[in-house]
Amino acid sequence: MSDAPYLIRLAESDDDDFILGLVPRFIHFPLPNGRTRTDCLKGIESDLVKHLDEQPSNSYIFIAENDDGDAVGFIHLQKTRDFFTHRDNCHISDIAVAEKYEGNGVGTFLLDHAYGWAKDHRCQFVTLAVFPGNEKARELYARHGFDTDLVRMARPVK
Repeated sequence: MSDAPYLIRLAESDDDDFILGLVPRFIHFPLPNGRTRTDCLKGIESDLVKHLDEQPSNSYIFIAENDDGDAVGFIHLQKTRDFFTHRDNCHISDIAVAEKYEGNGVGTFLLDHAYGWAKDHRCQFVTLAVFPGNEKARELYARHGFDTDLVRMARPVK
């Protein structure tokens, strides 16, 4: 392959099962008050299926492969418009690493890809949203220079 530990390529229709198979990874931590695992799983899966099927022009799903050609993770980037400056941003809508490959630098490689992609596309920020209880991901993002930009708060209506 190359000196890089992983290859990044655009997702193809053959990757759908791999991508959707990682959806349960998005809820392996305490969820906020009022959020259920079922609702979160259904919502994330539904959004990914929509992007995989419709392939909107602002949506890019990349697969990370190891030297053996095995898919090890994915990242879903969306080009968005900044609310305040109206400049382009690169939003990481989803990022997941197959459990078997966790701890091998796949997440870092995917985040670095997102940053490089954002630079190439002249984005102002790379943004993402993360549940407060997902401490492992929050620590990874902080190590990669992400800082709190806005805090979204919610109160369940009962």
